[in-house]
Amino acid sequence: MMKKILLTVFIGAILVFTNETYSCTNFIITKGASVDGSVMISYTADSYEAYGELYHYPAAIYQNGAWLEIYEWDTGKYLGKIPQASVTYNVIGNMNEHQVVIGETTFGGREELGTPNGILDYGSMIYIALQRSKTAREAIKVMTDLVSEYGYYSSGESFSIGDANEAWILELIGKGEGNKGAVWVAVKIPDGNISAHANQSRITTFPLNDSENCLYSPDVISFAREKGYFSGKDSEFDFSAAYAPLDFGAIRFCDARVWSLFRRCNSSMEKYISYVKGESLERMPLSIKPDKKLSVHDVMGLMRDHYEGTELDMTKGIAAGPYQMPYRWRPLTWKYNGEEYFHERPISTPQTGFSFVSQARAHLPREVGGVFWFGVDDTYFTVYTPMYASMTKTPSNYSKGVGSLSQFTWDSAFWVFISLQIFLIQDIQLLLMM
Repeated sequence: MMKKILLTVFIGAILVFTNETYSCTNFIITKGASVDGSVMISYTADSYEAYGELYHYPAAIYQNGAWLEIYEWDTGKYLGKIPQASVTYNVIGNMNEHQVVIGETTFGGREELGTPNGILDYGSMIYIALQRSKTAREAIKVMTDLVSEYGYYSSGESFSIGDANEAWILELIGKGEGNKGAVWVAVKIPDGNISAHANQSRITTFPLNDSENCLYSPDVISFAREKGYFSGKDSEFDFSAAYAPLDFGAIRFCDARVWSLFRRCNSSMEKYISYVKGESLERMPLSIKPDKKLSVHDVMGLMRDHYEGTELDMTKGIAAGPYQMPYRWRPLTWKYNGEEYFHERPISTPQTGFSFVSQARAHLPREVGGVFWFGVDDTYFTVYTPMYASMTKTPSNYSKGVGSLSQFTWDSAFWVFISLQIFLIQDIQLLLMM
């Protein structure tokens, strides 16, 4: 009976969740979980409207009274301006010269809290924090102080934030119409562990008196009480349950990607297939210890996942065709004869604009310790190219402004990789016709 109830509730929520525009995946590896002592963070920027290009913000010194104009990262819409910092740091992609790295995934959360109440969107927060922070902890402070003072413009977000020594997950959501700022919690991933998030809030309960490993906004619990999201003891407060309750999409399209990463790193995680299938609500831990330490090449391989070797394996079944293709074209969900159907949503997908795997290494000079492995298009087809944190210029083939979604050019790495996919798919189609 439990299984039937869960599936009925979850299926009814599919269409609500799939209105989310962006779907990304982050994977976090701490120093003690990596082969060479790197802190690694991976990220996929997934959207059919995302163009793969490498951002660069040069280090600079500004006069007192300078202003920074804020434009929404997704749309380019002007949102307002804030005082500019007197000194900013060099940023290549999502890594700065001090080896601070930030990635994100959107979880949306409660719809009534998504009303813009300020001028800081999630993308602007990332790149401002990278320009102003020397450590992951400092980046968390920069981001949360900014939304407190100038308000938040986006819906619920999970951020992976790391440096050469530690890695954190920061989860943050606005307060809705009439309430400035955001509520948030940040949890440090224990050294030796790995973690991940993929468009669903992952922080549940958290320590209230451990500022070394957990930070949170003063009103994160009281605001939930005020809104009627929570009524228990403070020690029982669950951030995800309060601000981003589970539905079918949150589990099957989002946490399933986390599960697929975890199960390939720790065999005991196989048991959570019951959660992924909607038969249980026992959530996965925020972080786990891998069976063996991971290399940067291991992480790249993990980001090419299509649920191979599981019940969700996208290379199997009629839809995979005779060549075991893992691709399922749009839409993600659809109706037929009044019934809801869906495709799986894997980590590796053709809608990826760009992705990266970062390495921050404390045992090397920061100029070469920070390596930003950058790729464009589908992670399954891409070739990751190393970009060092000390670079002051981006390679022309990856540079912003070289081509666009509406302007093809062979000078663009993005269009080269897109063309490779098209040619391969056309070859397969020709073979099927023979």
